Amino acid sequence: MLKFSANLSLLFTELPLPERFAAAKAAGFDAVEVQFPYDFPAPLLKKILREQELELVLINVPTGDLMSGGDGLACVPGREQQFQDAVAQAARYAEALDVVAVNVLPGRQPKGEELLDCLHTLASNLRHATQAFQSAGVMTTFEAINHYDMPQFIIHNLAQMQEMQEIVDHPMLKMQFDIYHMARMGEPIVVSLEENIQNIGHIQFADLPGRHQPGSGELDFPKLFALIEELPYHGWCGAEYRPLRETSASLNWFAPYRRK
Repeated sequence: MLKFSANLSLLFTELPLPERFAAAKAAGFDAVEVQFPYDFPAPLLKKILREQELELVLINVPTGDLMSGGDGLACVPGREQQFQDAVAQAARYAEALDVVAVNVLPGRQPKGEELLDCLHTLASNLRHATQAFQSAGVMTTFEAINHYDMPQFIIHNLAQMQEMQEIVDHPMLKMQFDIYHMARMGEPIVVSLEENIQNIGHIQFADLPGRHQPGSGELDFPKLFALIEELPYHGWCGAEYRPLRETSASLNWFAPYRRK
């Protein structure tokens, strides 16, 4: 059975974050994800989750300057201690909020740094994160982001995710497969899901182009959702798109799957 989570960093943004949980529950979601919940104390978020009877299934490790145009932490030589501090903060939140998975954003290759050095740093940091989160019973994922939206992102296609997963070689490290980013890179989505589903820990989606809701672009989401339902995948599918208007007007795609 398909399980959908609402990404509250992109959905219901017409409301302050603490109010988005109730909006997601009212819309029919039983789970949510928040990219970076760290501006709010974990006890407050736990109270809201309990009141709304919601599961928090995914958060990201803090990324330093990545979201403001910098290189981030995970692949940058010399920032290992900052990354370890970020993992420790994410682990505290994950344990307090019973999070299913924590995602690592690999970051950008800095100017002047050799690619191989950055990849070695990323592999070492992913091993550290996976071991840290495993002690709390939490899965680690890492994500490819297309290099059109985020130039110089060090992991931007499926082959690179596969190679990094093989290098780290840990059973609790899985791919986060974002349908939008993979489609933006021209990856064959159906074949990629079929051939890699055992190594995928979390799926996210948005339509192409524009990264808006399913039905706004060229991807066949009824077919993709039917495929995911048939595959041996038991994780969540995260709605991580930018609604064209208010979020409530973007949820037609969800009607066949909404909790009755």
